[in-house]
Amino acid sequence: MEILYFLKERTKFIRYFYETAAKPFCETIRKIESSEDPFEPPYSEDGEPPFMVEWSEANTGLEMLGRTCVSMLSESLKLYFRCWEVELGVSWQDGERKKTFKNGFVQGYRTYFGEVLGLSWDDCPVNFEILEQVTLARNRDQHPKQITTMRVTHKPEDRNRFSHLFFVSESERKLFADSDLAGILWMNPALHVSRDMLFAAIEQVEVLGNWLWGAARIIETPG
Repeated sequence: MEILYFLKERTKFIRYFYETAAKPFCETIRKIESSEDPFEPPYSEDGEPPFMVEWSEANTGLEMLGRTCVSMLSESLKLYFRCWEVELGVSWQDGERKKTFKNGFVQGYRTYFGEVLGLSWDDCPVNFEILEQVTLARNRDQHPKQITTMRVTHKPEDRNRFSHLFFVSESERKLFADSDLAGILWMNPALHVSRDMLFAAIEQVEVLGNWLWGAARIIETPG
């Protein structure tokens, strides 16, 4: 099976899906901020920005779209790894799989394929912190804790696990860079997936796909 081909078909669709679905949200935000019809501000003396509900709904739509696409990306990567399991005829001993995957499927497959294929991950040009955060973003998005808000936040421990959180807005990144706030564990930044962040994560998945495909083929056809 051309595993890499099907992975790229999925990543291509995720890009298409985001670009297409984002258009009405972006257009609504643009029209409100430009005071264009039908969002021409009425006369008011209360000082409150007009159309805040409409702006907030469109912005929330973009946030949820980004998180949905990251979830699709995480599952695409998992499917790619599982197809490699089939290709390699993987057979797990009792409890072996659970032990290997205790820190997530990205680290688990990285360990397993490194051992089975004799891969040197030092040669792989992938940012694995981004890939691991793709899977964590999927988990946070698919398992929200509160019904009262559409906002999803990072886990407190994730702030210490990674050198920096990838899926965070620039405003919150600057806010949490403040040393006075960095240690406040009950304050957690929102899970924010912009277009640029999503596309950068997709690129990392494709880089891994290309590298693993090439490395495995070289091993399968020595000399």
